[in-house]
Amino acid sequence: MKSMIGLALVSGLALAVAACSPAAPESEAKPAAEAASATSVDRLDPAMDAIIKPGELPVMVASGYRFVEGPLWVGDRLRFSDLMDNKLYELVDGGEAKLIMDKSGGLDVMAPDSFQGSNGAVVDKDGSILMTQHGARRIVRLDDQMQVSVYLDKADGKRLNSPNDLAFTPDGALWFTDPPYGLVGQDKDAAKEQPFNAVWRHAGGKTTAVITDLPRPNGIGFSGDGKKLYISNSEPEMFVNVYDVNADGTVSKGRRFITFPGPNPVDVPDGLKVDSAGNVWASGPGGIRIISADGKVLGQIKTPDRAQANMTWGGADMKTLFIMAAGNVYKMRTEVAGPTPLYTKAAAK
Repeated sequence: MKSMIGLALVSGLALAVAACSPAAPESEAKPAAEAASATSVDRLDPAMDAIIKPGELPVMVASGYRFVEGPLWVGDRLRFSDLMDNKLYELVDGGEAKLIMDKSGGLDVMAPDSFQGSNGAVVDKDGSILMTQHGARRIVRLDDQMQVSVYLDKADGKRLNSPNDLAFTPDGALWFTDPPYGLVGQDKDAAKEQPFNAVWRHAGGKTTAVITDLPRPNGIGFSGDGKKLYISNSEPEMFVNVYDVNADGTVSKGRRFITFPGPNPVDVPDGLKVDSAGNVWASGPGGIRIISADGKVLGQIKTPDRAQANMTWGGADMKTLFIMAAGNVYKMRTEVAGPTPLYTKAAAK
């Protein structure tokens, strides 16, 4: 395991020289023309050619937001939120993004420059959408008429911190991360009720804290068989951990999958996905790293506006990658399909 971490560190350092300088604050996203002109894909291993075709680059498809997050492919379109502007958008390929929900974070008024909008989302078994709301500190259900109902807002009798990202496992359990980013004072906020920032599992009406020793759990992803769990930790140390998932829903053998280089820049580890071939796509300092299942950094996608927030796949073949990069949204084709979601939603008619 030590050699895996060393390789990740060396590769990460080589990729993140620019990231060690302070980046623009979230509220100062790069202009669209400037951002679109300086994208790149660094190839550190020949295996990258089978993942992203040589010459393929991200193309900007939406711009002008404060901090885009929570991407989800819904039928035939992309949904994403502006976490700092408290809005939810929908983008049909080739069109313009359309506002579909105001105050999507559950608060009528947000604290200035806070991250209290909506974030991660998944399709549930009935076709409705489960979405996290940082401001309201809960997971809600959205039906086809965009009506909101509370799905989960407490665990062990205490209010959640601010559910961030979520994912289903093959057994139908919903897992989610719960850092304090939606609380203005974070861990010191008087409104914080949970004693830790946990990774939770919700199944059979019971919500269980599975991992409680990470200071800032954020992105979450599973291997296709649900037997490996990946969690990105944003700060103060920046890393991705991998765990073995047991049949009873517990985890074991937690270990470092990759460590990101410091000092801690603005673009910390955030979103994380596992593609259909088992590669881990992890945002972090300098962009999105593509890492093989055995921990080798194969390459990195870079945009000047910090491709740090999150990503998802869409399209009929699930080979169109959508990247949330500060104030702009990009797409690019990949040779490998994204993960197959447990539940999907039919295209709109």
